[in-house]
Amino acid sequence: MIIKARKMTQFQPGRGYSKEDWDAVSDNPPLSKEEMARAKPFKEAFPDVAKKMETAIAARGRPKLDNPKQPLNIRLDADIIQFYKATGKGWQSRMNDALRKAAGL
Repeated sequence: MIIKARKMTQFQPGRGYSKEDWDAVSDNPPLSKEEMARAKPFKEAFPDVAKKMETAIAARGRPKLDNPKQPLNIRLDADIIQFYKATGKGWQSRMNDALRKAAGL
């Protein structure tokens, strides 16, 4: 679904900018065809800034794990699951630790 933004033609309060901000930019004329033809993509016009932005975006989120856990479908007896769930939050990690210990890892 594509949502097109409507171009606002007059100041509307409560949108995160002041009347002074609106007045400062509202009288900018549209770019001519020649100006549009000379325009460069942001990456070409400001390569250093673009690189820093890409690095900052890539660094977001959790760091990658060396040995990430993998999802698995497994069937277990109900009493085993109830036992671990009764131990509270983190029961899956405790079950993982018990399996590790049983496997000798």
